[in-house]
Parts: sequence; structure tokens; C-alpha cells
Amino acid sequence: MASHNNRDKETKGREPEVVFSAGPAETDGEPSDPAAVGAGRQTGEGGAVGSSEDQIQKLLLEKQELMDTLVRRQADFENYRKRVEKERHQERHRGAESLVEHILPVLDAFDRALAGSGDGANAEYRKGFELIRKQLWDALAKQGLKRVESVGKEFNPHFHHAIETVETSEYADGVVIGELQPGYLFHERVLRPAMVRVASAPEARSAHVARRDN
Repeated sequence: MASHNNRDKETKGREPEVVFSAGPAETDGEPSDPAAVGAGRQTGEGGAVGSSEDQIQKLLLEKQELMDTLVRRQADFENYRKRVEKERHQERHRGAESLVEHILPVLDAFDRALAGSGDGANAEYRKGFELIRKQLWDALAKQGLKRVESVGKEFNPHFHHAIETVETSEYADGVVIGELQPGYLFHERVLRPAMVRVASAPEARSAHVARRDN
């Protein structure tokens, strides 16, 4: 009992001890320095911004690729459409060309009939033939048929087929002086060359014979 009272007296006589702490206790995973905390937040925000910019750039590149693909597809389709239209146009021309080519002998027959001498008894028939021939020609001309110009023109192997060469000094060498059968163009393409006579200068023929003999 006495020892207990003595310990109480000693405790009452002592002054309480003050313990000074160096700072607030640090928690795991969080820095105690406010500057460090701020730096960490800025780093996190910067990483998010950089990731968003990368995604935007990626989307822009994908958009540009899609636009380029669309432009190429449109160009390919336009070229295909033009090619199909051209082929259809050519096919129509080929069909019309074949038909006109088969009608040319009928036109030749009219020309031969009208080339004969007309007398008074056949004058009315001749007028009828001329009218029918004109109607036929007008219909063919509307489809694109043209007659090749021959007589008086210089011989052109693309438009003329020489059947006979006539030695003469009345015409220049190589000039067409006669037409045996007319030639025709269909849409500026030779449908049938004209069969013609071509002038040949006498001196040119003599020189040719001399060269051949040598």
C-alpha cells in the first residue's frame, strides 16, 4: 500500500513530456511533397492529351485513305461508263455500216439507170427514178454516208483504187481523170474506195521504161 502511494506521488510531481514529431506520417503510395503531387497530376494529364492527339491523327489518316479510295473508285467507274458508251456507239455504227454497205449496190443500180440517155418516152420514168434515188441518198446521208471526191483530185491510195493508168499530157501526173465506180465514206471512214482512172505523164512513163531496160 505504501509503495503504491509513493508511485502516485512521483507521477504527480513529474511534468508531462512533450513529444515533437518531424512531420505528418507518410502514407504508402502518396508523396508527402505537394510539388511532387502536382507534378504527378500534370504527367498523367499530359499522357492523356498525347494519346488523344495520336488517335485524332490516326482517324484523320484513315479518313484521307477512305477519301482517296473513293476518288479512285469514282474515276474507275467514270472510265468504265465512258468505255461502255463508246463500245455501244461503235456497235451501233457497225450495225448501220453493215446495212449501208449492203444498200450501196442498189444506189449503184440507180446511178447506172440514170446515166443512160433519156428520151421523151422515158422522161416521166426518169423523173421517178431520180426522185427515188434522191430519197434513198438523203436517208443514207443522214446516217453519215458521203461520196468520195475523185475526178480532178490527186490520186490517194486511201480513197482511190486505180483500175487503169492513162498516158496523157492533158492532165498532171497522178491526177484522177475518170471514175468507174464511186467510193463512199461512212462517218469519215472509208466504206468503199472509188475505182478510178489515173493520168500518167508520157515522159514519166518513158523514163520508167528506160530505167527498167537498164
